Amino acid sequence: MAETYPSPRFGAPRESKSPANPGSGLVRMLDIVTASHARAVGFLVLCALLLFLPGFFTIPPIDRDEARFAQATKQMVESGDYVDIRFQEDVRYKKPVGIYWLQSATVEAAAMLKLPKAELRIWVYRLPSLMGAIGAVLMTYWAALGFVTRRAAVLAALMMCASVLLGVEARLAKTDAMLLLCVVSAMGAMARAYLSWQRAEDETHPPWSWPAIFWTALAVGILIKGPLILMFAGLTIVALAIQDRDASWLWKLRPVWGLMWMLVLVLPWFVAIFWRAGETFFADSVGGDMLSKIGAQESHGAPPGLYLALFWITFWPGAPLAAMAAPAVWRARREPGAQFLLAWLIPSWIVFEAVLTKLPHYVLPLYPAIAILTAGAVERRVLSRSWLMRGSAWWFAIPAAASIIAVVGAVMLTRQPAFVAWPFIAAALIFGLFAWWLFDTNRAERSLLNALVAALMLAVTIYGIVLPSLTPLFPSIEIARALRNVTCVGPKAAAAGYHEPSLVFLAGTRTLLTDGSGAADFLRQGSCRFALIEQRSERSFVQRAEAIGLRYKVGARIDGYNFSQGRAISISIFRSEGTE
Repeated sequence: MAETYPSPRFGAPRESKSPANPGSGLVRMLDIVTASHARAVGFLVLCALLLFLPGFFTIPPIDRDEARFAQATKQMVESGDYVDIRFQEDVRYKKPVGIYWLQSATVEAAAMLKLPKAELRIWVYRLPSLMGAIGAVLMTYWAALGFVTRRAAVLAALMMCASVLLGVEARLAKTDAMLLLCVVSAMGAMARAYLSWQRAEDETHPPWSWPAIFWTALAVGILIKGPLILMFAGLTIVALAIQDRDASWLWKLRPVWGLMWMLVLVLPWFVAIFWRAGETFFADSVGGDMLSKIGAQESHGAPPGLYLALFWITFWPGAPLAAMAAPAVWRARREPGAQFLLAWLIPSWIVFEAVLTKLPHYVLPLYPAIAILTAGAVERRVLSRSWLMRGSAWWFAIPAAASIIAVVGAVMLTRQPAFVAWPFIAAALIFGLFAWWLFDTNRAERSLLNALVAALMLAVTIYGIVLPSLTPLFPSIEIARALRNVTCVGPKAAAAGYHEPSLVFLAGTRTLLTDGSGAADFLRQGSCRFALIEQRSERSFVQRAEAIGLRYKVGARIDGYNFSQGRAISISIFRSEGTE
């Protein structure tokens, strides 16, 4: 890896070679799909759909972030106001408007297609995340083509496609999958400009496509999640400028025209929200959300090293290969390709580890760099042959642990052993075992592809079968169903003790979040009203009802588990007298 090669592309094969494992059906399939770009793209889209769709339509709204995003979008559609962002009467200015616009577009499109109750179907709001995740997989492939061959680029994209963290984000109606698409698009364009400069290619007439992709991706990323995307690009540029003592390659990205184009895309909404809310948006988003993450925001504080510890799970099944590739990548750190990818990865990773507030998805935009570096090492056959090879057991350990947790969780919450999932669990264990037992540094592709099949079986097991069956984790579903089954017209609800955003999303924007005493006052105001009282708030509800002479009827009781608060809950539905 440390030698000097005519081509500076990290991962360029040292010598022509026959397929890594002629006897493997999975590797032969890889030979077929990498014969052309069209086949490669089609194969990656198919793999992404197979890995992302299990559970996509059936998992209920997840508290709290997903339900908050979906409810704010629902209110945007209901009000027809596509500038302001609100959750009920409260402003929601933590993130810019981009993701809400995308979700609104999918809701409006679903309604135009006559989808019944489109505004209440959470999967409609998840479609931008699904498209962002698929796009990120394809753009990882495109970005990798600047560093490695088509075959290795497909492997890098597959590692991203199967990664646990991207699989989670593809199923959540929030910002991170779409931000990943923007980041990998911008970094892929920047990489082409940088590598072209390193190779002294076409210095006088660089193509316009690179700056067009780069600046558009930055603009969309800013509208999706604020200036965070600028950190990834900026730290990469600074790191490369320090190493090369030269940043003239940036002129290939047409910075003057690019900045103007980015401002054209970004400024209109920021001007509109400033006109509407004054400095409130910038105070909440920059000061209240971004800068507060330097401290331990919302009890999410953790010491440095957490992301490295989580990496072995969140980047599975690519993580074992990434560990084995690390020594070779370090030896190749002076090669332009590896230098760019490490500049993308290391500075931002250090920043995230240093910041006290930590959530697993923060480092997701750095994973494509790891995937490309790993694929380059696999292609060169320079994976470590040291003790790091023992990490291949992780391909079996994760399916085994996940399967046990899924079955035990199903038994504890539903008293059912999830028999339907057992064939998929068995397949995941078998392919994970094959990946481990058959691993050889010269045939790493074979093990990785077996691990990818294990990841697919796990996705079906956990997302497609087990999670949707854990109804106690989603009490809002049962509450909303009970409210829909009433005979009166236009039911109104007030909730005490259970204030999760999913309840507002499913029960209606006008759902009142109050305490037990407030719920009693609400119930007194008319018919077709319902009080949703969590057990810990019942005493205050009953006391207030007696004090004001409220006559009410006791309805259903819903038992569940509030995973946002980590405790069991029991919710009683009381209705005003005369309401059925």
